[in-house]
Amino acid sequence: MDKAFDFLRQHKDVAFATVENGKPKIRVFQIMKQEGHTLYFATSPRKEVYRQLRKSPNIELLAMDGNISVRITGCAVFDVPDDVAREIYTGNPVLPRLYRQYTDMAYFRLPVTKLDYYDLTPTPPVLEHYEYEKEE
Repeated sequence: MDKAFDFLRQHKDVAFATVENGKPKIRVFQIMKQEGHTLYFATSPRKEVYRQLRKSPNIELLAMDGNISVRITGCAVFDVPDDVAREIYTGNPVLPRLYRQYTDMAYFRLPVTKLDYYDLTPTPPVLEHYEYEKEE
């Protein structure tokens, strides 16, 4: 599903949903890095979203532009290598303005387990659904 991942490379700001007390919580997040079917993110360990992900790592996100949208489902994994964390921090001009050093942040990755690609432009519209193997 290369076109969906290409779309995400061009549309890094996504609606990002977590779960708290069995209810969805949504906010805008930015994809910091993409490697194959894995997306990388960063947040403050002091934020509500961090606590939510630690308690329930289930995530759903949505990117949309015009008639195309991509929905991703997966679980947060907090095992990002130090060199990747440094790359994310130094590669984003906003992060050093908000956080004094890269170790002030929590980094996590989202191995994609489900992906839906929608394109409402053609008739009939395109809906492609993909499921990927979960990590061991």
